[in-house]
Amino acid sequence: MNDLFATAQPRAPLADALRPKSLDEVVGQQHLIGPGKPLRLAFESKKPHSMILWGPPGSGKTTIARLMAKAFDAEFMALSAVFSGVKDIREAVQSAEAELARSGRHTILFVDEVHRFNKAQQDAFLPYVERGLITFVGATTENPSFEVNSALLSRATVYVLEPLSPHDLESLLDRTAAPVDQGAKDRLIGFADGDARRLLNAVEILMNTGATSIDAAFVEQTLAKNLRRFDKGGEQFYDQISALHKSVRGSDPDAALYWMVRMLDGGADPRYVGRRVVRMAVEDIGLADPRALRIALDACETYERLGSPEGELALAEAVIYLAAAAKSNAVYEAYNAAQDFVSRDGTRPVPMHLRNAPTRLMKDLGYGKGYRYAHDEEGAYSAGQRYFPEGMAEPGWYQPTERGLEAKIREKLAELRSKK
Repeated sequence: MNDLFATAQPRAPLADALRPKSLDEVVGQQHLIGPGKPLRLAFESKKPHSMILWGPPGSGKTTIARLMAKAFDAEFMALSAVFSGVKDIREAVQSAEAELARSGRHTILFVDEVHRFNKAQQDAFLPYVERGLITFVGATTENPSFEVNSALLSRATVYVLEPLSPHDLESLLDRTAAPVDQGAKDRLIGFADGDARRLLNAVEILMNTGATSIDAAFVEQTLAKNLRRFDKGGEQFYDQISALHKSVRGSDPDAALYWMVRMLDGGADPRYVGRRVVRMAVEDIGLADPRALRIALDACETYERLGSPEGELALAEAVIYLAAAAKSNAVYEAYNAAQDFVSRDGTRPVPMHLRNAPTRLMKDLGYGKGYRYAHDEEGAYSAGQRYFPEGMAEPGWYQPTERGLEAKIREKLAELRSKK
């Protein structure tokens, strides 16, 4: 390993040069590949099975798939769901059939970012997995329960990979023989944030400068913020969004601000953050403080006008306001209840008195007959007039809380209902 950087000859990327050649060389994931653990036993059995490898970037998904092919003396074929379609799947299957006929060798088909395939594309694998023509290995940063269809999921074992620990990353860093002191190691491990590929790419950037001695200051100066990790489509992304949303819901302005800044600092699109803030305003605050929605929308518009970095301050203002505002999910619960009812209920006709009657024929047929115009009655309220289909009981979906403006809405609705 010591001559990895000593030659001026063209070389493979560091991540490829250090790719493990056996399971024993894999760094991390000992809960899966350690003695007696599931993947170790699968390798030792020499009986391949289809699987989903779920884990963050740089945790070893591709490496494990390649080692499977070597361990089982199988042909290795890789597809990326980002660049492939059903046509590529068919071609891969045809290649697998040809290889089986030619040499008798089985094929391991590795699909990177399988969550990016739609349902039809995922379904295209099923007949070949069932026939045993291919062993399917899908890699994903997303929760397979949500992103992989149930038919494919039922035919594969899910293995959960974890981010590499600081100890694992230090072991990997030592293999590069890069001339880094302990301070530089600490900074690189922090930059990598559990991602082996990110660590090796960072080391390669440093070594390409020609430096023969690297300290923490050099790492900071060279890498700056461009190596901060934010997996925009992965599990970490949704975890941080969840933490931001729950901090707002829990009325903790400081925590909400922390998670928002963490996301922005890591590279999240402020427009996306703004959209989620709008969602929080309607889901968790609603009519307890209708100003929250307007403030959230104004923050989004302000960001569009100012851009970065000034526009983020408006988002921060909205997040803090939402966290401090009175909370109510009454609108959210009412909407969900109504949606659930309608999805299960039959198609009820609109009562005649509520129907529009723009033509004489419609009027003659009784459309709109008996309708009472609320503005012509006391308090602009037609007491006793029903607005639901015939035979449908009033469900009472919207139940205002006693917080914020909803307390007054609650009183108003109670007063109106008492007049029926």
